[in-house]
Amino acid sequence: MNIKSNPNPTIDPNLECENWIIHSDSTKEAYYPQETELPVDPYRLFRFLTDMEDILLKIPNDRDRLQAIMPLVRHLLTSSYWLQMEYDLPSPKTGWSVKMLYREPEYPLTVQMVAWQPGGMSPIHNHGAWGIVAIVSGTEKNRFWKRSPTPEHRDRLELIGEQILEPGEIIGFMPDAIHSVESVGDEPTISFNIYGETNYKQRYQFDTKNHTAKNF
Repeated sequence: MNIKSNPNPTIDPNLECENWIIHSDSTKEAYYPQETELPVDPYRLFRFLTDMEDILLKIPNDRDRLQAIMPLVRHLLTSSYWLQMEYDLPSPKTGWSVKMLYREPEYPLTVQMVAWQPGGMSPIHNHGAWGIVAIVSGTEKNRFWKRSPTPEHRDRLELIGEQILEPGEIIGFMPDAIHSVESVGDEPTISFNIYGETNYKQRYQFDTKNHTAKNF
């Protein structure tokens, strides 16, 4: 299996889009995969999950894993179009919903569809794992934060950038990257999310008002 992709991949072949990687210091990098052959169609979910296990075994570096997996996520959503419809509407109580696409004891990946109602916002957080988010519909604003401690507030954060993500765009996060998301526009934001195995000792939710951080 060749795990790279063409230089301008998209979920919609007529839509140009970008791929982004957010580093451990929350700085962002535009990523353009090299042109190469992808797995043949139809690229089904079970093949994707098997390829993910192969990547985890062969590629130990998280950034390299992101680069290898992002083209496959795009190929999966293009080939197995039904996945783009496989989500639950956001809960009126929480403003969001999560639908797990695959569960298995001790399986090292989290694979899910996430929906946010318009105006929904997440707390500031990291994931304690590498992660990839592919926007299926709607518009999502990501804000990126870095630790900027002071003697009085060791958990102080500084906003260092943001990125508006449209359908077809994919963003990958290193485990220590800190961000928050907001669903902007008039329709729910739907995304396909995949995460590596979480280190819960390194996963935090941040409170910028009180300058505190707590484990999930």
